[in-house]
Amino acid sequence: MRPPVDTINAPSFPDGLSWLNVAPLRIEKQAGRPVLVDFWDICRPESISLMAQMSRWHREYGPLGLRVISVHSPGHPFAADPAVVEQAVGDLAVEHPVALDPDFECWQAYDNPGWPARYLFAPALTLVDVHHGAGGVRETETEIRRQLALDGGPGPDCPPADGDDLLVVPSPPREGNGSGPYAAGEVWGVFTGHGVAVVNGDEVPVTRAGATRLVCHPNHCEAVLDLRPEGGLKVVETVFLPGPPA
Repeated sequence: MRPPVDTINAPSFPDGLSWLNVAPLRIEKQAGRPVLVDFWDICRPESISLMAQMSRWHREYGPLGLRVISVHSPGHPFAADPAVVEQAVGDLAVEHPVALDPDFECWQAYDNPGWPARYLFAPALTLVDVHHGAGGVRETETEIRRQLALDGGPGPDCPPADGDDLLVVPSPPREGNGSGPYAAGEVWGVFTGHGVAVVNGDEVPVTRAGATRLVCHPNHCEAVLDLRPEGGLKVVETVFLPGPPA
C-alpha cells in the first residue's frame, strides 16, 4: 500500500512509554530526517525474522540520516513484561530505539492492524510507505534510499528473495504444543521460561521467552513434529511459516 505523500502525518508517541536503547523520543523532534516505525512482537516469528532487516537498516542508513524505531506491542500477557522484552532485545542484538507499548496506546494511534507492520515517513514526517505483514523488504529499502537521495533500487546487501513471492500455504498456528503432521518451511515455538526443546530427537536451546525457530526446511514440505519441552519450558503456541516451493 502506497498512500499519497503529504496526506498523513506521523502520530505522536504517547506520553509515558518506556524506551530501550535511548531516552524517550518525540516524533516531532525527528523532523528533517526519514523515520521508519516498526511494530513488532517477540512472540511473532515474522517479527523476529524481520528484526534482522530493521537492524541492518539502522546500521547502513542510520549514519546517512534514517531514524529506525521499533514499537513492541505484546501479543501474549507474558510479553508485556519489560524485562522479558529487554532480554530479547539484547539477545537479538537490537541497537536502535525500542518503545514499549504494553497497553497498545501507540498501536491505536497508528490504527495498526497486526504484526509485523512498518511505516516510513519523509523528513517532513508525512507518510510515504506502508507495509503490513511479512515481505516487502526490497520495496521498503528502495523508498528509504529515495528519501535519502541515494541511487534508485535497493542496496547491494538487500536480500534477493521476498516472502511475498511464497505462494504456498502453511499449517495454521496451534495453541500449545503443536506436535503432529504439518506443512511448512519453518516451525517456530513460542515459549515462556528457558531450557531445551527436544525437536524430533535434536536439542534446541531456548534462551529467552518468546518465539524460537525449531525447524528450517530447504523447501516447503510435509513432515511430522515431535516437540518435547524440558527444563521448565512451557509451549504457548506452535507456528508454521511457508518456505520456498519445492
